[in-house]
This record gives sequence, C-alpha cells and structure tokens, in this order.
Amino acid sequence: MKTDLPAAEGGRAVRKDFLPFARPSIGCAEIDSVVDTLRSGWLTVGPRTREFEEVVARYIGVPAAAALHSCTAGLHLGMVVLGVGEGDEVVLPALNFAAAANMIIHLGARPILVDIDPETLNADSSRLAAAITDRTKLLLPLHFAGRPTDIDAIMELARERDLKVLADGAHAISATIDGKRIGSMADATSFSFYVTKGITTGEGGIVTSPDQEVTDRIRRLALHGMSSDAWKRYSDRGPWYYEILEAGFKYNMNDVQAALGLCQMERVDEFREARTAIAHVYNQGLADDDLVRTPPEFARGHHAWHLYTLQIDTEGLTIGRDQYIRALLEEGIGVSVHFIPLHYHPFFRDHLGLKNGSFPVAEAYFERAVSLPIYPGMSSDDVSDVIHSVRKLTRYYRR
Repeated sequence: MKTDLPAAEGGRAVRKDFLPFARPSIGCAEIDSVVDTLRSGWLTVGPRTREFEEVVARYIGVPAAAALHSCTAGLHLGMVVLGVGEGDEVVLPALNFAAAANMIIHLGARPILVDIDPETLNADSSRLAAAITDRTKLLLPLHFAGRPTDIDAIMELARERDLKVLADGAHAISATIDGKRIGSMADATSFSFYVTKGITTGEGGIVTSPDQEVTDRIRRLALHGMSSDAWKRYSDRGPWYYEILEAGFKYNMNDVQAALGLCQMERVDEFREARTAIAHVYNQGLADDDLVRTPPEFARGHHAWHLYTLQIDTEGLTIGRDQYIRALLEEGIGVSVHFIPLHYHPFFRDHLGLKNGSFPVAEAYFERAVSLPIYPGMSSDDVSDVIHSVRKLTRYYRR
C-alpha cells in the first residue's frame, strides 16, 4: 500500500532517515571487552561466563544463575528441571511468542492457553487458576513487554495446587515488583539477552532461581550433562576427565557473549531508566489523542519497558491496523506487532484444536496493536518524530 498522505501534512516533513524499531546500545567498553576475550584464547564457556552468572545472580538477588545460549533454552531446561514431562499440561498466556509453547510440545506436554487481562496484557492468577486440571504440572506466566505480572498471587496459587512456576522474563531483566526483582520470585525465571532486549549478548539467556539446585542442574544439562564444564576441568582436574551424570544438551553461553553481557550489566538500570523516560514522553504526547490507547504505568515497582505497545482505535479510522503500520513505515518510523496470538498460527491452531474467537481479549488487542520504537539510543527528536507521526496519521485518517 502506498498512502496518499501528504509528506508535510501537519507542518512537518517525513523523516529523511529511517528510524529503526530497535537498536542495541553498544559502546567502546563492550567492544574492548569482546576483543580482550578474543585475544585471551578462551572463547567457549569459561571464566567470563561464570563471572557473568555471578553478576546477574547478585543483581537479581539469588544464590546462582545459569547462563545459556537463549531464553528458549532456559524455558526448555527450566521445564525439565521442574518436572514437566509426557502428558503434563502447562498453562500460559495466549498472547505470547512461540518459544515456550514449542518447548512444551517438544517435552511431550500440552500447552494450555489462557486469555489476558485487557489492562495489563498479562495472564493474571484468576485466568491461570481457571485452566488448572489434574494434569497441570506448571504455570508459565509471561511478564509481557516488561510489565511485571502479579507473580505473588501466581505463586500463592501454585503453592495451593502443588504446582511449579517458571516465569518467562524475556522482556523484563530489570523489572521489579514491591521492591523485589522478578527473577527472584518464581521457582525459576528465564531471561533473554537477544539483540532487542533490556541488555544484550547478541544472542543469549539466563535462568535465575531462589533454589541453587535448580540452576546447578540447568547448568549441567546445558553442557551435555557433564559433571564439570571445560573451565573447571582445566582449572581443577586436568583437561581430560569428566563424567556424564544425565542426558544433556548443548545450550551453554560462551565467553565472548559473556564479555559483552558483563559490560551491559553495568548499564542495565541506566537502560531501563532511558526506556522509562521515553515511555513517559510517549504517554504524555499521546494522552489527548482519543484514537490511540497508551499502555498504563506500573505503580508497584519498575516496568522494564522492553516494548511500548500502542493500541489503535480502528473503528474511529478509515484504515485498519495493517494499513496504519504501512503508513508509519512510510513516515520513516520502524514499528512492529507483539504478538500474534499463538492460536492464530496454523501449527498451534491445529495441534491444540483451537480457533479464532477462543481468546477474545488477546485477539482484540492484537487487531489494534502497534509496537513503537523504544530503546536507549533514541534522541529526543526521534521520540518527537514518532509522536508526531502517530498523531498525524490518526488526524488524517479519522473517520
């Protein structure tokens, strides 16, 4: 679609350069740290990885953490360690990325999807509770967009029903609720360090838990089920001896990733504060536009603001959400949509026997959702350009 929107409508021209939807904040310190690691000759899992685990564990406030090559690996191993297996059910929100549901299916278990709260866009404890059966093994809430879900209530529910909780913290490394970091609250929490996330290691993830036995076993499973990793073997017992204690995987993080992550962790709260400031400016700049709905603030702690999810009132416009996105792209603004509900994908729809209309809140949100750029490297002019373009389009296409 090519819109007929005048380039200078509203008294301002389209951006001359395209504003990407996301961009990592990589500085000289990160580059130097990675180069130093490359020069060290130790590139796989080693001292930098272990240091990174210790830094994250201290930040979250847990005894230990297990660094992995992705959040997806953390979800997989977290479920293994928490006992999910053949025939079990795992309850999770329908508004979700595919990673968790894929891992549930690979374990021979069944994803049980639930709808979301229209205000928070998370699946609250009442929705999770309604889906529990005698086959339920695990609750898998998502801290969507970096907004903490009500994990205290979910943990209380789990204890009442003798269930485990694995939280998907992919969006929320810096989030807190009532003074506690979200990675210290569930039985285990898996975080993502993908390039767009709160901090990045390029690819990568980590699992935290208040129970060190959980992270110790995840770390072992992540490296073939070995009794010790390569660094420990070189340091303690020589390079040749190891024992396989259980059937494992190859999911470990490496020292090059960890070198980048260590520098990023020094800035994790700075990054969150920058994202929060942008979210506040968006909320203020769009507050009086009655054709958009801005995401609510979070009063009980820190929202990580991994995503800024705007909802467009398509009934008040002459174009639909997809056309609105194309128009924003033509304005030079990179945008996306998070997420396509799981049951809209052919595989999950067919595998789970679901259909459109199964989760009306998630579906209504999806049909209106537009994720705007929000990352620390954005300038005040970038943020103003986004606000201007959103307001310009709602004004121009108002029904």
